[in-house]
Amino acid sequence: MKTYSLDEMKDKYIGKKGTPARDQYEYELKMDILGHMIKKARLERKLTQEQLGKLIGVQKAQISKLESSANSATIDTVVKVFRALKADIHFKVTIEKKQLQLT
Repeated sequence: MKTYSLDEMKDKYIGKKGTPARDQYEYELKMDILGHMIKKARLERKLTQEQLGKLIGVQKAQISKLESSANSATIDTVVKVFRALKADIHFKVTIEKKQLQLT
């Protein structure tokens, strides 16, 4: 029985890296992970969605939506959320396998 790696399965069923379908899949996965990170940080701080919303000036529904999928969130909103949670965030930019650094 032949085994397949996760990347091979993604290539076969979603599309190869660089194709629109694969790019969309990878983007949605990252946004889902970001939403889970926000929820985990909120729970760590023992805040309700409503309490976090009040800290950054949005409704509970927007926090719920953000946690379920950060697709519609702006960078500004994400930064506000993590600041309210007193959590450090770090952005990494990579171009052609080379990580960009601010000096």
